[in-house]
Amino acid sequence: MAPAVPPPPRPPQNTGAALELLVHGVGGATPQEMLGDPRTVRVTGDATAAVYRRTEDANGEQHPERYRDEPVAEAYCWSGLTSGNGSRALWLLLLPFMVVNLAHWMRPTATGRRRAVRLYGVVVRLVALSLTVLLTAAACEVALDLVAWQCAGTPSCSERRSWLGFLSSHQGGWWSQPGRRLALAAVVPAALVGLLWYLSNRTWSAYESQSPLDATGADACDPDGTEEAHGPGAPDIADDPESARPVPPALSRPGFWYGRRLVSRLRAAHTAVGFLTVAAFVMGAAARHDRTVGSSVPPVFGLVIEAALVLCAVVAVWVVCRRGRSESVRDNRVDGALITYLPGSALALLGLAVVHAGWSRPEWVSSGSLSGETAFRLLALGQGLLVVIMALVARSLYRRAPEPRTTLYGLGGPSVAMLACALGGVMTGGVAQRVADWLDGPGTPGTGRGSIIEGPPVLLSWQASVIPVLLLLLLVPVVLLVVRTARRARRMGPDIEAEYAPEPPDPARTRRISRIRATAALTDSAPWIVGVVSAATLLLGAAAVVGSWTSGEVPGLATDGASAPVESLAEAAQSTGSWLIGFGFVLFVAGGRRAYRDASARRTIGILWDVGTFWPRAAHPFAPPCYAERAVPDLASRMCAWTATTKGRLIISGHSQGSVLAAAAVWQLPDSARRRVGLLTYGSPVERLYGRWFPSYFGPVPLLGLNRSVHCWRNLWRATDPIGGPVRLGADPDPGVDRGPLKDPLAYGRTTALPLPEPILGHSDYQADPVFAKERGALLEELGPRLPRQSGDTLEKGQKSSGRSSG
Repeated sequence: MAPAVPPPPRPPQNTGAALELLVHGVGGATPQEMLGDPRTVRVTGDATAAVYRRTEDANGEQHPERYRDEPVAEAYCWSGLTSGNGSRALWLLLLPFMVVNLAHWMRPTATGRRRAVRLYGVVVRLVALSLTVLLTAAACEVALDLVAWQCAGTPSCSERRSWLGFLSSHQGGWWSQPGRRLALAAVVPAALVGLLWYLSNRTWSAYESQSPLDATGADACDPDGTEEAHGPGAPDIADDPESARPVPPALSRPGFWYGRRLVSRLRAAHTAVGFLTVAAFVMGAAARHDRTVGSSVPPVFGLVIEAALVLCAVVAVWVVCRRGRSESVRDNRVDGALITYLPGSALALLGLAVVHAGWSRPEWVSSGSLSGETAFRLLALGQGLLVVIMALVARSLYRRAPEPRTTLYGLGGPSVAMLACALGGVMTGGVAQRVADWLDGPGTPGTGRGSIIEGPPVLLSWQASVIPVLLLLLLVPVVLLVVRTARRARRMGPDIEAEYAPEPPDPARTRRISRIRATAALTDSAPWIVGVVSAATLLLGAAAVVGSWTSGEVPGLATDGASAPVESLAEAAQSTGSWLIGFGFVLFVAGGRRAYRDASARRTIGILWDVGTFWPRAAHPFAPPCYAERAVPDLASRMCAWTATTKGRLIISGHSQGSVLAAAAVWQLPDSARRRVGLLTYGSPVERLYGRWFPSYFGPVPLLGLNRSVHCWRNLWRATDPIGGPVRLGADPDPGVDRGPLKDPLAYGRTTALPLPEPILGHSDYQADPVFAKERGALLEELGPRLPRQSGDTLEKGQKSSGRSSG
């Protein structure tokens, strides 16, 4: 527990107007909606993210006498960072990268465990690297194996595809040799890697290039750049207890929202590994042929290139493992030539591999499939082993500083990393299965029933076969949750009627309110669903690897000769899993296509990114960009500018995800500005979601420190809200931050004053509750006394709402 911090002193007598800075939540909102006025003007910012005011409030700070009763309202709109043009829908294809990046930030709270923190970060980055290899290998499987090797090398398949005619082996053209076909097909996965590099490099300048507020920091705190991401800044307490010193919260560090150097290092390493994966597919086939009797190319050339590939891969892995984030200072140094030229070196080796494979080998004939089976098995085993190591480290950290509200007792990060690997496997298998079925026409690749090509690796069929089993296992906790929710709703009935007494009971109204409250409580059960799915995925994935390795055949053929029920179940699982994985992939692509054209669907996808891309790209450089690296410096700079120039009071008012941005921005403020700031959050997931899943940043100790460092804080929540909740600061005496649960609906039945039924608001329209205006006024009073009234002043412009920040 952090040492007690005395409350900050009261700010000096204010000499200017008060400001309420509104920050909307997920899904976005227009400035007109937030300010409740169609006439708005942009104060600062650009078309992507900006601060707006009502037109009549444009010069509000110059006339403080007009704002004695209501603050000047400003709206910070950041929806353009996540829910903008249609190209954002393409980020759906990188969903596994985003998920594994979240796992990086889910580390349990650590006190004086620098080595364990570093190990956790290294393991997560290695899992992320394996996902890049998996994506590239999937592209190689489709382009090199299924198309160039199998279909183009089988006359009955290439004849059905006229666009493959110049590659067909039976035509005897220059491209008909297997090595040259592979060399040409390698352009597809190489172009994919190049596209990912370009997107990562371009989005950095658009989203994450905002300098932190304090740009004067030096590198003296971390001269070697070896401090791990979000790790302790103090020496390891276990090694030197006397040298331990208190450290500031991670989110208050000047370099937290500026990870340029790490992203550039990871981008170089992942790009290099992607090119090396393509080169390995090309060189593997050519080198195996050269080692056979009768090859026209000496095998020594292949051995030299393969050794260079291995050396370059080792360097790339070393770059990934060498260094995490350095947050104590602004990490703005430029990496050395080794990192700068790493992607180019890998691309040059890919070029050598392509030239070597394209050398004339008239005796070479393609048959069967490329030997990618072992590569996919080793990759799956490696991912499972890394997740297990990650779980052991996370559990060790949790036992050192247990916090009851932490998700899955510290295993939230490993569970999410396992889900990222599962998503990558499903996408890989879906693409390979669908392309194989399309190339084979009426046949079914891999089953030996009318198929003319071998099809994708057997492991992918085994992985698809476990999907129906996983869904059946998932039915058990889902049914239990449904039953428990129904029982909870029935038990709530008498309490709800007592809450609205003496109004006469209305059974239908009571059932509706209780059902919504019980359903909102399901959010707290989500971690156990994630844990069950992750554990089942790990076990079933291991069984799929063992089954494919021992049998070498798809499940339907591997069980031939077994009892009839076993054989039938295996065939049913294989066919159902293949259909499900194909259907899921088609649905995924269709959703992305619809989001590209439909603004409403694009807004829905934007909500997903609002939650998933809050955190910087610390594990995977190809993940969707982090909007908070732009939004948090924007908010902190605006608050500092206001308090410095006007010496007035300021309330930052955040709804939903906007409350998380608001808290992060307040953490970044210097003490002089923080003393003039009040924090108002409502519908906030700060503790309910972020505190449980990301305890190192939003756990009890950081949140208690935030409350003690900011001048005042109020948090509003409802029992009907599935996202927002109380902050639950366990301090003595109680800091009094939480205000709730607010009554929802405000009226139980019809009355003379309210003849129509009042809506159940849930997560929206917190400003409609009278408690909102009351608590905002209390914050303003606590920040400092209002300006004295002057006789004859008109209050016309002071009697207006401060607007809305719900998104």
